[in-house]
Amino acid sequence: MATNVPHPAFETYAGEEVPQASPGSPGKTGELELSFATDSDGQTRLVHDYARVPFHVMGTLDHDPHPNAATVCVQSPTGGIAQGDRLRSEVHVKPEAIARVSTQSATKVQSMDHNYASETTKLTADASSHLDYVPEPTILHEDARFSRETTLSVSENATAIVSELLIPGRLARDECFDFEQYYSRFKVGTDDDLLFEDTTHLQPETVDPSAPGIWADFSVYGTLYVVASHSNISELADQLYEHVALESGQVGVTALPNDAGVMVRLLTERSEQAQTMIRNAWDTARRFLLNVGAPALRRY
Repeated sequence: MATNVPHPAFETYAGEEVPQASPGSPGKTGELELSFATDSDGQTRLVHDYARVPFHVMGTLDHDPHPNAATVCVQSPTGGIAQGDRLRSEVHVKPEAIARVSTQSATKVQSMDHNYASETTKLTADASSHLDYVPEPTILHEDARFSRETTLSVSENATAIVSELLIPGRLARDECFDFEQYYSRFKVGTDDDLLFEDTTHLQPETVDPSAPGIWADFSVYGTLYVVASHSNISELADQLYEHVALESGQVGVTALPNDAGVMVRLLTERSEQAQTMIRNAWDTARRFLLNVGAPALRRY
């Protein structure tokens, strides 16, 4: 299971006692393990699952347009991520399996005045497998302190699509950039064989995210990583740009370092725009890699 080691920017919070329940106490340490493998017919099955609150898993869904794919929608019985929460997840897709992992609804990071919350995710795609890790948006409430680390290991001829969509407040309440600190790092490979690393670190009291050259007038931020080192990267990038560039907002498509794949990054004014653009990019990437589009947005 992945471990939680605080980023240096969060070390000052780590010693703060949480009045409700301290980090590590029951209900504060969420754990999720998912493992997918193919059966004798080539169908992907969920062969191992373990969930500890606030994670909950009810099995697989079979509505993916790819005939051999399996989907898990991760649920949460809580109202969101609270101060002192430490979440750890591992998703393992074994050789030739095709799996999609999503979430039931947006992840709400609640307001905090003690400590912080963190999430560590380890994704593994074995040889000739494919993983879609496309959760719903993350919403940062006022005074939220949230650290997120995601590591992806991709074997030969495997592919993965990973997305992140960040909403910096409850926009309907005119709450925007009122969180205290947000850190997100996405790393592909290992420390000894690193393909690329992408980091977002926001501290609104130190640097105004709405300043020119950062988010400017936009309020929703999204990224889709298509990791496919053996593919025609330039053709994939051209197709992605063609299908997302016409939507409103700002969008960029670029090849990833070390020919690892393609990244789509966008800024929009509303979450609905961002979700549409992310879905268009995801659908295009899946058609390129798997010859089938993205599944319908069904969570039951």
